[in-house]
Amino acid sequence: MIRQLIRSYVLLVAVAIALFTVPVAFTLTDQLRGDTADSVRREADTMALLLGNGNASSCAALDEMARAYAGQTPGTVEVSGRCATRLPRPEQDAALAKALQKGEPTTDWGSSFIWGPELKITVPARSSAVDLDGRNRGPVVGAVRIVYSTEDMTGRLWQIWVFRAGLAVVVLAVAAVIGAAAARRITRPLRQLNDMASRFSDGDLTARSPVTGPPETQTLARTLNQGAERLDTLVASQRIFVADASHQLRTPLTALRLSLDNIADGVDDDFVKEDVEQATAEVVRISRLVNGLLVLARAEAKVTAAEPLPLWDIVRERLDVWRPAADERGVSITLGGSADGRPLVLTSPGHMDQVLDNVLSNALEVSPDGGTITVEVEPKGDEVVLSVLDEGPGMSDTDKSRAFDRFWRGRGLTGKTGSGLGLAVVKQLVTDDGGTVTLGDGPEGGLKVTISLRASSRSGG
Repeated sequence: MIRQLIRSYVLLVAVAIALFTVPVAFTLTDQLRGDTADSVRREADTMALLLGNGNASSCAALDEMARAYAGQTPGTVEVSGRCATRLPRPEQDAALAKALQKGEPTTDWGSSFIWGPELKITVPARSSAVDLDGRNRGPVVGAVRIVYSTEDMTGRLWQIWVFRAGLAVVVLAVAAVIGAAAARRITRPLRQLNDMASRFSDGDLTARSPVTGPPETQTLARTLNQGAERLDTLVASQRIFVADASHQLRTPLTALRLSLDNIADGVDDDFVKEDVEQATAEVVRISRLVNGLLVLARAEAKVTAAEPLPLWDIVRERLDVWRPAADERGVSITLGGSADGRPLVLTSPGHMDQVLDNVLSNALEVSPDGGTITVEVEPKGDEVVLSVLDEGPGMSDTDKSRAFDRFWRGRGLTGKTGSGLGLAVVKQLVTDDGGTVTLGDGPEGGLKVTISLRASSRSGG
C-alpha cells in the first residue's frame, strides 16, 4: 500500500510538472524563434535601405556593415543588386524571385519542426523614392539575404529543456521522499493493526493496537482490541478450567488406582485379576492424560520466566531417572556430544525436565528390546542443540506433520497408545522458552527429535 501511495503521489506531481513546465518550455522556444527572427529581420531591413540608395557611399557602408555583422554574429550577408551580385539567379531561388519580382520578404527556418541548421531571411531593396505616407514605395532594385546559423539557438534550446527536465527530476525525487514519509505516516495505524494481528496469530493474546490515526482506523483498532480482550478472557477462563479440572481429577484417579490395586491383591480369580489390571491400565492412561493437560495448561499460562540453567546437568539427571525403566527392556541410553563449559540455556525451571520426560518416554515406547537411545548436547553459536535419537520405526511425513497436534496418538512397538499430549507439551514448553523443536529421520532409521534452545551469555562453571 505504501508503494501504491508513493506511485500515485509521484504520478500526480509528474502530471502537474508536465502541465506547467512543458507549455512554458514551448513558450520560451517560440519566444526565442520570434526574437531571433525579428533581430535578423531588422538588420536585413537596414541593409536593404543602404542597398536601395544605390550610391557609392551607401554601398561602402553596406559592405562594412555586412563584414561587421558576420564578425559579431553567426550570420552572413548576401547582396544582389547595385552594390554586388552574390545571390543565385532568381529562377533558381524561389525566395529571391519573390523578393525581386513581388517585393515580398521571406523567412525560411529550414525545417518544419522548430528550425533547421540555418535561418534565411530575404528582404527586397527598393529605391530611395518615398511616397506621401512616409513609406518606401520605390521599385525593387535588389535584395538582401542574411543566412543565420542556428547552432547557438540550438544550444540555448537544449539549456531551456534540459534545465526544466533536470528541475523536474529533482522535484520528482523530492516528491518521492515526501510521498514516502507521508505514506508511512498515513499507513502507520494500519501497520500497527497488522503488527497486532501478527502477534495475535502467533498466540500472543495480550497484543493490543494503539488507537491512533483517522477516525476509521481508530474505530477499527477499538473493535479489534475489544475482540482481543474478550478472546483473551475466554481463553484464560478455559485454561483455568482445564487446570482446575485436571488438578481436581488427580485425587480421585489416584484413589481409584489404589482401590484397584487393593482389589487385585485380595482376589485369587485370574479372570477378575485380568479385568482389574485392564482397569488399572486405563486409570494409568487417564492419569497421564490429566497430568498432560495440567502441564499444558500451566505452560500456556507462562507463569515462570526463562533463566540460565545448565542443560548438561538437567539431561544427566533425567537420564539417571529413566535408565532403570530402559534396563527392564534391555534398552541402553547413551549421552554424547560436547559439554565444554557446561553450556547454559535460557529456559524456565522445570520445563526441560518435562520436555525430556516426554521425549524419552516416547523413545522408550517405540524402541525395540536391546535397542539404543542416543542423546546428544551440542553448542552451536547462539544456540544449544539437544537431540534424542531412537531405533524405532520412525514416522512418515504425514505423521510428522501431525505429531505436535493435541490428542494425536501414534502407536509404538508395544501396541500401546499414549495420551496424545506428549509432543504437544514439548512444543509448547520449548516455544515458550524461545526455542524450536523438529522431527527428522535418523541416519539408520528411527526418529530424531531435535530441540534448539537459546544459549545464555553467561558461561557455566
